[in-house]
Amino acid sequence: MTDYDALDYAPLLALADDEVVTHSRVRDVTTPSGKTIALITLDNGFDYKRPNTLGPKTLEELNDVLIDLKGRASRGEIHAVAITGKQFILAAGADLSKVNTVPSVDVARLLAQQGHRTLGRLNELGVPSFAFVNGLALGGGLEVALNATYRTVDSSVSALGLPEVFLGLVPGWGGATLLPHLVGIRNALRLIIENPLRNNRLIDAKTAYRLGFADVMFSPIRFLEDSLVWADKVLTGRISVRRKFSPGFFERAFVWPQAIRIARASVAAKIGRVAKSPFAALDVLAYTRTASRGDSFAREDEILSSLISGDQFQASMYAFNLVQKHAKKPSGAPDPTLAQPVTKVGVIGAGLMARQFALLFVRRLKVPVVLTDIDQARLDDAVAYIHREIADLNAKGLLSSDETSRLQSLVTGTTDKNAFADADWVIEAVFEELAIKQEVFASFEKIISPTAIFATNTSSLSVAQIGSKLKHPGRLVGFHFFNPVAVMPLLEVVRAGTTTDETLATAMKVAASLRKTAVITSDSTGFVVNRLLAKVLGEAMHAVDTGTHPSVIDAGCAPFGMPMPPFVLLDLVGLKVGAHVLDTHHAAFPDRFFDSENLHKLADYGRIITRDKKGNPSGFDKGALNIVKGGTSPMTAEAFQKRLEDGLADEIHRMLDEGVVASAQDIDLCMIMGAGWPFQMGGITPYLDRVGASERVFGKTFHSPRIAGVQN
Repeated sequence: MTDYDALDYAPLLALADDEVVTHSRVRDVTTPSGKTIALITLDNGFDYKRPNTLGPKTLEELNDVLIDLKGRASRGEIHAVAITGKQFILAAGADLSKVNTVPSVDVARLLAQQGHRTLGRLNELGVPSFAFVNGLALGGGLEVALNATYRTVDSSVSALGLPEVFLGLVPGWGGATLLPHLVGIRNALRLIIENPLRNNRLIDAKTAYRLGFADVMFSPIRFLEDSLVWADKVLTGRISVRRKFSPGFFERAFVWPQAIRIARASVAAKIGRVAKSPFAALDVLAYTRTASRGDSFAREDEILSSLISGDQFQASMYAFNLVQKHAKKPSGAPDPTLAQPVTKVGVIGAGLMARQFALLFVRRLKVPVVLTDIDQARLDDAVAYIHREIADLNAKGLLSSDETSRLQSLVTGTTDKNAFADADWVIEAVFEELAIKQEVFASFEKIISPTAIFATNTSSLSVAQIGSKLKHPGRLVGFHFFNPVAVMPLLEVVRAGTTTDETLATAMKVAASLRKTAVITSDSTGFVVNRLLAKVLGEAMHAVDTGTHPSVIDAGCAPFGMPMPPFVLLDLVGLKVGAHVLDTHHAAFPDRFFDSENLHKLADYGRIITRDKKGNPSGFDKGALNIVKGGTSPMTAEAFQKRLEDGLADEIHRMLDEGVVASAQDIDLCMIMGAGWPFQMGGITPYLDRVGASERVFGKTFHSPRIAGVQN
């Protein structure tokens, strides 16, 4: 058990010179029964747009306040302590603005220990403590409440959670220790592991109350007053707090270990084993089952300090900043005032992609959307599908009945091209063949207005070539979605040499309205995501062609932490599509991208992997292995890994030299948002820097300094 008061926190405070301090303002409140509650209000002096955060100076001030209040409690001057936040905010967690400057593991450990020392005092006052959760409470903010004896929550609060695992950390100020003993292991796993790994999903007050985090929930109208009255009733014994989810002997002995085992297997199946933070959090949750609070806090200290000083936290913060900041200011975006209004959308086609486009556009833009095709029956089926999808949103409570009817009425389908005459935005979803796309746009140019924008969803063809038969090619822009359209957040907005600023500005405005992360790329084969995935798949097939077993390739790819191995990805996108993608890139870059006759044979055969009854990959198909056998130069997993790392570093370096995108950050954003590259790896370029591939290939790094952890 650590003596937190004996530690010297000066090295930590030295990092906090310009910290925006969240002050602990104290006032005494007299309750109806005559009790005195010392009420601490956390307030950094700004409005809700700048949430309270908990940095070293903030924690020192709160620590001093709690020491003083403990003294007052011992003298009988106060009967309880309560802590709340400024309007709408308790605290957004630890102040992470300077964590990337932590110089050593020892200083990183102090970050964990200072939090335990300060927040732990809420449980050591000699009188009960109450947390009145009046607004946003994330990470350390939620841990403030967990360290208190009792908790109330404002029913309007919509953002509560422990996002640490998402950021490459663990809840290390008591969260991983206290939460499972309060709400039970299954609920704790949901908040600590499952929600962060679902794109950092948060919970609202009603859910927090239902799960047992809060003892009681009050309306925002009189939240503070009602919380104080309730606290008074607890202090006078008129209310006895019972926690139905607090684990008993049976759960601790039997349910808890089993739940941890299932969670480990589930995390490994979903994201692999490269990301450290989920498994580190599971280690703490397993340990705290039988450990004392003090010992469990010490385990949190060690694990949190290891993660803070490691590569993955630095990489996660880099990725987080990309998504939160860089994505909101896209490189190369023209003046947004040049954007034209979009009051009607035309979708050429009625297949699956066309239907997804239409549904997304009508939901987000709320303007008329018309689909066209040569077959009215197919159009009728497409419109019916979209109407059903909108109805399903209503059934799930995501749309009102009036909104459902309105959106359904906005979607129509016709074989008459003239319905596109007043469309401002026309996007195609036709076959990935140059001649077809050229002909489609040329025919519709005769119908649409001179100011209307054309968008192509091509994934591999030249946007300039697609528009070469247009009288006004400047109106054409690439608008490359990823499948499934509604789910995948990335949009590659492709600017051909002829694309005008007005067209590009309109495309970026539309992308923002669709709530997509847009990255502007040049008109280059594969753009960003497909070019790099083609590199991975091409190298994988080349290794197979030369005699390497696919399982060896999977092992060589494992350290990258990609969402799925290359051959599972090939199976997902389709072997014929994969063969086409490799052929396209080989034609464009024959010296660096391999074609594969074996892949075409596999496409004809129809499969490469086997699946179990649940549809999960279970191995390699024997017939497929027989097709690709015969190579005489097999690689080891280590050799393939190094070859792929160097190949990707070379390709990205070339892409930046070619101006495919403006920066390495754009590459990383594309791979994180469009290809599921692990958040904890920080994208692809920080990884290539850390493993030395960048320096091996071109003598420098993509980032200076490297995005990496510190050494003790």
